[in-house]
Amino acid sequence: MRVLHSIAEMKEARRKLRGSVGFVPTMGYLHEGHLELACRARVENRNVVVSIFVNPTQFGPKEDYAKYPRDPERDLAMLKSEKVGIVFMPSAEEMYPPRYSTWVDVEKVTERLEGAIRPGHFRGVATVVAKLFNIVEPTRAYFGQKDAQQLVVIKKMVADLNMNVQVIAVPTVREPDGLAMSSRNVYLDPEERKSALVLYKALTLAQNLWGKGQRNADIIRKEMTSLIQSEPRAAKIDYVSIADAETLEELKNIERPAVVSLAVKIGKPRLIDNIILGA
Repeated sequence: MRVLHSIAEMKEARRKLRGSVGFVPTMGYLHEGHLELACRARVENRNVVVSIFVNPTQFGPKEDYAKYPRDPERDLAMLKSEKVGIVFMPSAEEMYPPRYSTWVDVEKVTERLEGAIRPGHFRGVATVVAKLFNIVEPTRAYFGQKDAQQLVVIKKMVADLNMNVQVIAVPTVREPDGLAMSSRNVYLDPEERKSALVLYKALTLAQNLWGKGQRNADIIRKEMTSLIQSEPRAAKIDYVSIADAETLEELKNIERPAVVSLAVKIGKPRLIDNIILGA
């Protein structure tokens, strides 16, 4: 496994690769969800590249960029066990040199949900992913379904800018009790960890209501919200959404594929999760 730190090194290594390239962009502090992406990339491609880069431009001024968990040695050991060929680990200065001033804005689908609560977040995401795609030139890029809005944004960017890469969505990897794996789970204390299951319980409730024939999105949202509010440690609900799976516009009636997503603070940590209905 080669570990590369400069853009020039990564580009030179890419020129020497033969066959398809599967790419997994990450911010490190890896868990089984990330390894599932790498495994899928390895199965479907001759070469696998994983990036580890905590992207400062997608963090807001009051967010946890400095405190975001990092453990590069552990990450590299995990990727080596997955037989990843190249790990690209650039610095912030390498990716955003002095006088950097070019950004990628994906409109409309970034204006709701996470985008409404975290202004500028998806500009940072789209910009860094576009840069990584240009540097790595992957055949296929792999993203977890847990970050549903991010996936929609990246697919839209790739389509609108005619990028020569196939975006692959990989199902959310969960703990045995249903909690979606996330690097931010490390912030949960034992009691908060138990309380965090209310997210998955709310999504399961939505799945069950839809499975029984309920198509009124307002009713499902109300039932989900009531369940979350019954959990004392659910400090704040940022949103409970049932939206069109492509446009992310909120639905009144579920007559086409819909993404059911939520963002809830459990104590201080803020967790997101989602499921897809009708796909």
